[in-house]
Amino acid sequence: MGGIESHLQTLAEGVAAAGMRVSVVVCQPAGQLLPAQEQINGVMVYRVARQIDIASSPMSLGFWSIVRQLGPDLIHLQMPWPTGDAVAALFPHIPLVVTYQSDVIRQKYLLRLYAPLLRHTLRRAKQIIVTSPQYRDSSPWLQPFIAKCQVIPLGMPPAPAPDAARVAHWQAEFPQSCLLWVGRLRYYKGLHVLIAALAQLPPTINLALVGDGPEAANLHALATSLGVSARVRWLGSLPDDDVRALQSVAKLFVFPSHLRSEAFGLALLAALQAGLPAISCEVSTATSFVNQHDITGIVVPPADVPALASAIATLWNDDARRAAMAQAAQRWAHTQFGAQQMVDASLAIYRQTVGA
Repeated sequence: MGGIESHLQTLAEGVAAAGMRVSVVVCQPAGQLLPAQEQINGVMVYRVARQIDIASSPMSLGFWSIVRQLGPDLIHLQMPWPTGDAVAALFPHIPLVVTYQSDVIRQKYLLRLYAPLLRHTLRRAKQIIVTSPQYRDSSPWLQPFIAKCQVIPLGMPPAPAPDAARVAHWQAEFPQSCLLWVGRLRYYKGLHVLIAALAQLPPTINLALVGDGPEAANLHALATSLGVSARVRWLGSLPDDDVRALQSVAKLFVFPSHLRSEAFGLALLAALQAGLPAISCEVSTATSFVNQHDITGIVVPPADVPALASAIATLWNDDARRAAMAQAAQRWAHTQFGAQQMVDASLAIYRQTVGA
């Protein structure tokens, strides 16, 4: 699952555990045919067929009938998602809460078509949840609606301790430690910048990349052209046990996303929760709220190869500073990004909205 799917699971199961009747209505995952209706940990999940994907956004005509059948007291929509906007517009009598996850960044021409619906949804919503003060203050779409924006950071349940056998396995794979990145190989992740920075670092520093995605071929070619292909370990998708083990083996988590399409960064939060100092980029989104500059890690300008390489070298060689940041990272993740905190804050908004 990606970040939004993981967030939705945490939120829905937490709200259900508080005694609410929760239904999640989603499109069938691409290339899969999962049960059309399934109860998971107290949450009813409805999966409707997708007719088409436009700019990575699934479209479906099946949502209207499901929502009509459920007759909910409240709809909570994750934005941006045009199908969800359209369905919410068909039920104007049902109170609406939205979580504004991200601006539409890359699809500028499609945004012209979507903009009227986007504005309508934001006007209609009783409450707009944003995941950081930075995103609330930097999104031009939210400025007319600041008065009804409330910040609720994404929350993450505590992770179990890494398995000792998996830790030993990855220590043998990376006896001199490594840099770690986890996610989907997508255009906005800045991995071309990270690979270029690796070429400016000592040859003893290696990079572990966990995940796959559409940019894989381009990144392989770049690593080869820069002569660092032997220092990049392409690990593909790994189970959570292995990711937690790698978090304990790595010296630094590097999160070089360079565009505003990176709205939060759950992988970044997971690293801090595990006590792994991070290096991220300032893109005026939640990433600089999650990773506190000079406290839990270092924040550098986006797409700046020398700055990224310098930050990596600085922390790689400073054990004391990394140890202090590791402790601060765990404290920050625990106090600001707990799953129960997120659930409780969301429940308060639901009650306020339905009672309004």
